[in-house]
Amino acid sequence: MAKIKVTLVKSTIGEVIAVKETVKALGLKKIRSSKELEATPSVLGMVTKVKHLVKVENI
Repeated sequence: MAKIKVTLVKSTIGEVIAVKETVKALGLKKIRSSKELEATPSVLGMVTKVKHLVKVENI
């Protein structure tokens, strides 16, 4: 499978709980924290849900 690098670029302050939990499930904690993840359908769905807070790069 392909890998993607997800970086948190905006704060989750003021977001609904579902968005905060999605960011947490992706393994992101602080602004500018990054994770390399497999590009599975479930991960891509989570990234789509928080696309306004993260930057995604293909690896």
